[in-house]
Amino acid sequence: MSTVLVASRNAKKLAELRRVLDGAGITGVDVIGLDAVAEYPEEPETGATFEDNALIKAVAGARATGMTCLADDSGLSVDALNGMPGVLSARWSGRHGDDRANNDLLLAQIGDVPDERRGAAFVSACALVTPSGGQTVVRGEWRGTLLRAPRGDNGFGYDPLFVPDDDVAAGRSSAELSAAEKDSLSHRGKALAQLVPVLRSLAG
Repeated sequence: MSTVLVASRNAKKLAELRRVLDGAGITGVDVIGLDAVAEYPEEPETGATFEDNALIKAVAGARATGMTCLADDSGLSVDALNGMPGVLSARWSGRHGDDRANNDLLLAQIGDVPDERRGAAFVSACALVTPSGGQTVVRGEWRGTLLRAPRGDNGFGYDPLFVPDDDVAAGRSSAELSAAEKDSLSHRGKALAQLVPVLRSLAG
């Protein structure tokens, strides 16, 4: 049994990876989170890109624990803001993880942007680093448009403002989709799917 450490305390991210493994028929890989290992100093996320930050987290986890480590860095890239908030998505309003303040600030910043120019993409970069130093970095994107007011109670972050381009979403925001629907469409789901061959090789 191989163990993969996910450099996160987010139970939803752990569950998502487990669903990807199950969906690909991969057995023999045990997925654990940071709560299951001894605490170690986490590196500051100083990268200029999602890929940089994912790699910083995965390298730190693999080095500290001696386990294969998977880390993701994700956020929202808004066309009218030249790709921002980007890597600053979680702390766009100045307070890390304050979803409401982040959403309010973003809406104010694009208040004058017409509907046809409110394009955006959720981006996820996932890095998988082995104890021997092997590195795989992948990227998934989920295109859509931004609403003028939040809609829906599911999800987190900018989900209530984001309407996916996918037909299956039928004009619903990401926060109005079920967990299963979101899994099948999302940026993180697309990135994790690209790691399936590497995860399968770890399982032997």
